[in-house]
Amino acid sequence: MRAVRSRSTLVLAGALAGLTGVAACAPASSGSVAPRVGAAPTLPPCAADAVTIRGARLLDGRGGAFANAVVTVRGETIAAVGPCAGMVTHDLGDVTLVPGLIDVHVHIDWRFQPDGRFGRRPDAAPESLAEAEAAILENARVTVEAGFTTVQSLGSPLDLRLRDAIAAGLAPGPRLLTSAGQIRPGDRSPEELRALVRMHHERGADAIKASAPGEISSDRARRTAEIQLGAICGEARALGLRSLIHAQDREGVLAAVGAGCAQIEHGTFADDEALRAMAEGGVYFDPNIGLVLQNYLERRAQFLGAPGYSAEDLAAMELTIPLLAPLFRRALGAGVRMPLGSDAVAGAHGQNAREIVARVRTGGQPAMDAIISATSLAAESLGLGDSIGTLAPGFAADVIAVPGDPLRDIRALQRVTFVMKGGQVYPLTSANRTR
Repeated sequence: MRAVRSRSTLVLAGALAGLTGVAACAPASSGSVAPRVGAAPTLPPCAADAVTIRGARLLDGRGGAFANAVVTVRGETIAAVGPCAGMVTHDLGDVTLVPGLIDVHVHIDWRFQPDGRFGRRPDAAPESLAEAEAAILENARVTVEAGFTTVQSLGSPLDLRLRDAIAAGLAPGPRLLTSAGQIRPGDRSPEELRALVRMHHERGADAIKASAPGEISSDRARRTAEIQLGAICGEARALGLRSLIHAQDREGVLAAVGAGCAQIEHGTFADDEALRAMAEGGVYFDPNIGLVLQNYLERRAQFLGAPGYSAEDLAAMELTIPLLAPLFRRALGAGVRMPLGSDAVAGAHGQNAREIVARVRTGGQPAMDAIISATSLAAESLGLGDSIGTLAPGFAADVIAVPGDPLRDIRALQRVTFVMKGGQVYPLTSANRTR
C-alpha cells in the first residue's frame, strides 16, 4: 500500500534515537524490535512528577519502532517518549506500547433486545429506556477496554448523548465521533439534500454519512447520483464536516468519487477502475473484511428474522465473505488509503481488532502498515492526525499495551493488557481480558 508505506518514519525513528537515546529498530519486515549495538548512553532520570509507562517495545503509530521506551504523560497529553533511568509509574514488562487504536466505522448503539435477539420484532418483549442505555454503555465499555480509544459511529442520534457523557467523564468509553444519522438521497433535490446536511450539523454531527443512490444503471443515473452526492458532500465541506458514503458497487463508488466525497464505506463489489479512482482522487476507503459479516453468521440465531436478516440474506453474506480479502489485496495494490474500520454491530463490540488481524492474515498487509491504518492513518482520516494516533510529545495520552510483539503475531492486538485514554487508565475486567 503505497500511501501507508510512505508514512513509515524509520528515518524519523533514527533521528529520535539520536536525540533521546531510544534504540531505533529494524524495519517492519524484520518482524521484531532489536536494540542498536553500541555503548549504552547515559539516561536521564524518569520524571518523578509525571505518569510514566515503560514497555519492552514501542510502536509510535507512524512506522517507528523502539526498544525499552518510556512514555511520559502530564495531564491528558504525552510530554516525552524515550528511555529514562529509575522507577516508573507503570512498568509493564514484556509488552509493546501502541497508540490507542481507532475504528472509523462502528454502530455503537446496535444491541440485542432483552430476549437476546436483534431488531424490533412483533414477538419481542418491549425494551425499556434503561435497558437500551445499559446495553449501549456496555458496548462503549468493552470497546475502550479492547484498546480502541477513539471510534466513529455511523450513526444514530442516540450517539450524541453517549458522546457527550463520555467526554464529560460520566461513562467509560472511547472518544466518540458520530454522524448522528444517515442521509438517503431518494428522489430529493440538491437543495433538499443540502438542508438535510445542515440539519445534521445543527444536531451536532461530527461527520455526514450518506448512501449512494441505488440502481445506477445508466450514464444519466450516474450523473444524477453525482449531483445528489455533490450537494451532500459539498455542503458538508462548506460546514467543515467530512463526508462518508455507503457505496457497495463500482457505479456507487465512481459517483461518490466524482462528487468529491471524502471517504467510501464498504465498496464490496468495487472493480479495479473504482479502486484506481479512489487512489487517484485521494479518497479514503473503508472496506470491512474481518468482523461484520462473520459476526452476523456466528450469531445467526440472534439476527435471523429481523428486517434485512432473512435466511436468504444470511446466505448471501456467506457467499460474500470469500470476496473480501481479494478486494482488500487489490485495493492495497492500487495504493488506496484505507483507515481501519470494522463496521462493528451488535455482538461485535470489543472485537474490533479482528479487522486488523484479517488485514494481515488474509489480506496480506504488513503488520506495521496494518497498525498504522488503525492509528495515525485512521486519525488523519478523521481530521485528527495532529492530536491522536501517534505516540509523540504533544499528542493525546492514548496508550495501550499488548503482550509480546504484534509485528511477529498481529493477534497480540486482541489481548490488550493496559489502556490509557487521555491520561486516564481504564481498569480491565476479567471478561474483557478473554475476548
